[in-house]
Amino acid sequence: MAVDAWLWALGLLIWPIWVYSAGLSCTLQVRPVSKTLYKKGDVIIGGLFPIYNEAPEPDHMFLQRMQESQCQRVELRAYRWLQTMIFAVEEINQNQSLLPNFTLGYLAADTCLAERNTLSAALAMVTGQEETVSGEECTAAPSVPVIIGDARSSASIVVADTLSVFGIPMISYFASCACLSDRNKYPTFLRTVPSDAFQAKAMARLLYLMGWTWVGVVSGDDVYGKSGIQLLLKELKGSGVCVDYHEVIPKSHAPSRIQRIVERIQISKARVVVTFAIDPDMEVLLREVVRINATERQWIATEAWSTSVHYSVWSGISLAGTLGFALRRVDIQGLDSYLTQLSTEEHLMEPLVQNVWEDVFGCRFGEQIQSGPQRPQCTGLEKVKGGEAYFDIIYNVYKAVYAIANAIQDMLACQSGKGPFENGQCPDMKPIKPKQLLHYLKAVYFTTPVGEIVGFDENGDPSASYDIINWHVGAEGTVEIVKVGQFDAASGPEKDFQLDLSKVFWGGGWGNKSCFSPDSPECTKCPERFWSNTDHTECIPMIVEFLSFEDNMGIILSVLSAAGAALTVTVLAAFVRHRDTPLVRANNSELSFLLLFSLKLCFLCALAFIGRPVPWSCMLRHTLFGISFVVCLACVLSKTVVVLVAFRATLPGSNVMRYFGPHQQRAGIFLCTLIQVGICVLWLVLAPPLPTESAGGELGARVVLLCAVGSMAGFSLVLGYIGLLAAVCLLLAFLARKLPDNFNEAKFITFSMLIFCAVWIAFVPAYVSSPGKYTVAVEVFAILASSYGLLLCIFAPKCYIILLRPDKNTKKNMMAK
Repeated sequence: MAVDAWLWALGLLIWPIWVYSAGLSCTLQVRPVSKTLYKKGDVIIGGLFPIYNEAPEPDHMFLQRMQESQCQRVELRAYRWLQTMIFAVEEINQNQSLLPNFTLGYLAADTCLAERNTLSAALAMVTGQEETVSGEECTAAPSVPVIIGDARSSASIVVADTLSVFGIPMISYFASCACLSDRNKYPTFLRTVPSDAFQAKAMARLLYLMGWTWVGVVSGDDVYGKSGIQLLLKELKGSGVCVDYHEVIPKSHAPSRIQRIVERIQISKARVVVTFAIDPDMEVLLREVVRINATERQWIATEAWSTSVHYSVWSGISLAGTLGFALRRVDIQGLDSYLTQLSTEEHLMEPLVQNVWEDVFGCRFGEQIQSGPQRPQCTGLEKVKGGEAYFDIIYNVYKAVYAIANAIQDMLACQSGKGPFENGQCPDMKPIKPKQLLHYLKAVYFTTPVGEIVGFDENGDPSASYDIINWHVGAEGTVEIVKVGQFDAASGPEKDFQLDLSKVFWGGGWGNKSCFSPDSPECTKCPERFWSNTDHTECIPMIVEFLSFEDNMGIILSVLSAAGAALTVTVLAAFVRHRDTPLVRANNSELSFLLLFSLKLCFLCALAFIGRPVPWSCMLRHTLFGISFVVCLACVLSKTVVVLVAFRATLPGSNVMRYFGPHQQRAGIFLCTLIQVGICVLWLVLAPPLPTESAGGELGARVVLLCAVGSMAGFSLVLGYIGLLAAVCLLLAFLARKLPDNFNEAKFITFSMLIFCAVWIAFVPAYVSSPGKYTVAVEVFAILASSYGLLLCIFAPKCYIILLRPDKNTKKNMMAK
């Protein structure tokens, strides 16, 4: 394959001489260059995309000039990459803040997933030998100073090695071979896809953490597969993970070889199969796997095929459960609807677009060919279904275009005499020189429209980040791609790998001898969040439990919390509307309003206890609970003290009320609250509540997610301080319960404090004895019960008078005794 590519390159370089010597004025010799899409601009960006993945077979004897023939098997996924480049170019051209008064153009070609086609197309772009014909006049081909592509590592190596001689930069969106990070060999190569060195590291971490100690390995017979597997095996050394077999998928896709590989997979005791191969190679292998029903394996996919959604069309749910690594997915505004169009009217008459259109929709432009199968006429209005594209590689193409645009923007911003070149010279802009553009591309650092910061390191690589995805069975029986974790190399070795096992749908037959070495009677400890079954033959994922909004109990408590908050707001509205009536004025309206507000917080803080525990929710739930209840009790305490002091102030010569005016009441509430705030701050600083896990259920088959209190002393101080205020309120209210008044508020406060104290006294044994997530439910129930007790006992009688017996809401009636 490499020899073919170099021969085509040599032929391409001598064509201009051949044409000139023949005296031809307008005709170019026929070349095996794929069809292209072109748009004029001040700078033309080249693009290489494997829109078709089966190239015509060349004449290896070189006895005659190769006749032009069509590539086969359109790859809609790759065509979307080309569309994304066009979308990004158009978006930048319409952006007034990026490259104003400067337009980008493009020249994109199909590579047919073959090295010879890729190199031929790339050289045609950069040497100006691409055919562009308008009517009967030949026009000069555009100058392409930079190329986006290629998708394959093997083709990118050939092109990058060739273009580096001319200093032409190349930005790949999918060539992930670690070998391409070598700056000495490929000085002009950059990419927006992470190196496979990080993917191999992430794969090894996955196998180790899951306890999969006996695995099989399958790779492709190309640079991507060979390099990736070498990196993986290097990472597995010393990890305890052993490889049972290593099979290589041949490029010829010979049925006998494919069948032999599948038979080897089927007879192996390794139930986990790790792959490092490109999409077309894996499709051939997996079709055979599905055909003979050898699907009881846990497949581990690389980013090359993990997001290829077309697998479910022919495999059904046979491959459901596949775990894989995908490039980080980002949704780009407006792109999804753009991709469903397949093409704009501007390109509808282009041969490349028409060929793709005919293959995708099974129709035909122009006249029917009599010898071939009859197809319906293409209307140009057909649309592909939306939601099929996984925006991972698409985003890499998008970033590559924006990297070029921002590099050109930096070139335009250069000030004379302060440039990076000799004698402070600025770069040439008409035309742009590739070597100068390369200089700016290496240093580019910008933020994409979706908010991500993009730049290249000293090796031309981006920061490494992967989504861990899982193939689930959807509602309609189709395979859906679900994110279950992530790997971010920038987070460090302790936090770089995250996997939510509760979301994982496991592949068929996973776990059978997966935690044993073959033919060995010794067992290995199951990994975290797994437990051994009763026969000790497999590790089964634990059921992850926590009080969620989807549980029946969580739903009931959420409704009670929301209803309590709504009822409190209703009472507050009634008091505000009737704030000038004697009953509201007599019971200290300002304290009543503050008490109702704090009660609303008490009801709402119960919601913080429901849902999956995370650090911020664990810290919020306890501090919000502690502070809101202290404000509430401080208001009740102030009300009670005012009642007692008011009756003592009626004695002759008493002037004690001047010490309990509105300012003193506010100061007292503030001081009581400040003490609790101080306790909470110390608690959060010294030993904050954080998420934790505990095993529960039969044989430890469940893992319960809870919030550990962190510091038991802090938790005890928060509860103890609340209990102290409640006890003082109860004592003072009890002493004032028989004071002469037609509407003695202390009587209702006594009832509310009795309920409050009873609830929290009963809470302690119930909390200690409740298993799993029910401990959280008990705490939420105690919060809601005590809040309802305060609201109903203190305010229900008042609302009855205000709303239903307004005849008693008079000053005369309030002062009757």
